[in-house]
Amino acid sequence: MKIGELARRSGLSSHTLRYYERIGLLPYADRDRSGQRDYDASILTWIEFIGRLKTTGMPIREMLRYAALRERGAGTEAERCRLLEQHRDSVRAHLAELSECLLVLDTKIAGYAGTEMRINPYDTAPPERRQRPAGARRAAGRD
Repeated sequence: MKIGELARRSGLSSHTLRYYERIGLLPYADRDRSGQRDYDASILTWIEFIGRLKTTGMPIREMLRYAALRERGAGTEAERCRLLEQHRDSVRAHLAELSECLLVLDTKIAGYAGTEMRINPYDTAPPERRQRPAGARRAAGRD
């Protein structure tokens, strides 16, 4: 398939596909008689996998490392597995952090839902802050 078709089917731009090929994230495509790239449909599976790695935050240098190991073929499975396990641990840690953030957001939103039930006026509005006089500086060491 030509690069335009691959771009359409993969959701990536032709520019991105050429860039990925240039840096080694995609294998070099075969060329037809006129010199145009001619991709095998199986490349779509690899592109989807790269997209998953990108979505999960894998740095491109790690994707390149994985791609190079993959290109070397048999005998690199253990190293590829370790790389993916390390990334999985990182993704799990990020998910835990996001879960904590989500809990804070849910708590804050629930607090806004119950504003009519609050008793004190300062519970619904932030306290007024006194402004510093013009030209006043903050004391050293205070934040």
